Amino acid sequence: MSGTEYPPPGASGQEPPPPGWQPPPPTHPYPQPYLQQPYPQPAAGSPGLPPAYPPAYPPAYPPAYPPGMLGAAHKPGAIALRPLGLGDMYDAAFRIIRFNPRATVGAAVLVAAVSMLIPVLVTAVLTYSVNLTLDPGTDGFSSGEVAGLVGAGASFLVGALVQQLGLILVTGMVAHVTMAAAIGKKLSLSEAWAATAGKRLKLLGLVVLLGVMLVLLIALLALLWVVGIFAFDNAGLIALYFVVLSFASVAALWWFWIRIYYLPVPALMLEPVGVFGAIERGHALTRRAFWRVFGIAALTWFITGIAGSMLSTPISLVMNGLLDGGLDGRYAALTLVLVQAVTSVVSAAFVAPFTAAVTSLQYVDQRIRKEAFDVELMTRAGITAR
Repeated sequence: MSGTEYPPPGASGQEPPPPGWQPPPPTHPYPQPYLQQPYPQPAAGSPGLPPAYPPAYPPAYPPAYPPGMLGAAHKPGAIALRPLGLGDMYDAAFRIIRFNPRATVGAAVLVAAVSMLIPVLVTAVLTYSVNLTLDPGTDGFSSGEVAGLVGAGASFLVGALVQQLGLILVTGMVAHVTMAAAIGKKLSLSEAWAATAGKRLKLLGLVVLLGVMLVLLIALLALLWVVGIFAFDNAGLIALYFVVLSFASVAALWWFWIRIYYLPVPALMLEPVGVFGAIERGHALTRRAFWRVFGIAALTWFITGIAGSMLSTPISLVMNGLLDGGLDGRYAALTLVLVQAVTSVVSAAFVAPFTAAVTSLQYVDQRIRKEAFDVELMTRAGITAR
């Protein structure tokens, strides 16, 4: 007979068993939580089994991993594959920049430096060709000096425009860097640039379209302000109208920033959608999540603004010291442009990559919360069961 036999009480001179007595089950070598549910057992006294037959146990197996997991980490890369908090996003943003410096900071510095080289070179040529100066002297500025100042200012505006366009492309690259970092991969500068192939013109078109939409919104709000001036004769009603319109204008601009403007860039770069599809995706991902997305975006804008000011302040102090120290007026314009260019490059090196990384992380977070995107990222990382 298989199993363990238990002699009934009274077999060795003991007292007879009480009514309904059953032998205790044997001690199993595996802890009970590791065991599956016991198989159904025949009732005691069934044919072929003695009344004291102990319950049979199925084979015990090691504890299984959670469904779909094969023991892999929940954080294969820069972020934990779950809904992200503010601290998770900022930590991940710094990790992404730290472990992908060329594709983030390097790209931003390269774009800013090349862009700011335009006004520096133009101002240097004008300084030595038309005797460009910021000191009008007793006779005022000559026509050549005025033309030189206008040319220097225009070149700086052109450089700033080229820098903004370049940083838009950097934002698209950082979106790909962030997605790769989420699954534990690292992109070089050339790989990040290659990842944006086929989407660069669409990205520029998206930014232009969003800019036009923003201008139209501001024009509409301005029109409402003008209408208020002529619609009411009572000063109290005009004041009340302007107060209400002020709050409405701020709310409308905030709504446009988050619901329309904020997430289309990473959506365009990381999904097979066009310009209008990216805007629709950004609007859908921020639905019922306005205050969460707005809070993180506003805090990030505030932090980067302070950091940019702290980085540019020492350079501005040096410029003021040079001007107050008797710097030749002939080189004052060139020095001013050079200082502004250096300030712009230093600020872009921190602000652009960090802001782009946080925006891309918010895109990933919203997809995790709304579309179980973490499961797809686990599959991409190779840590889910096939």
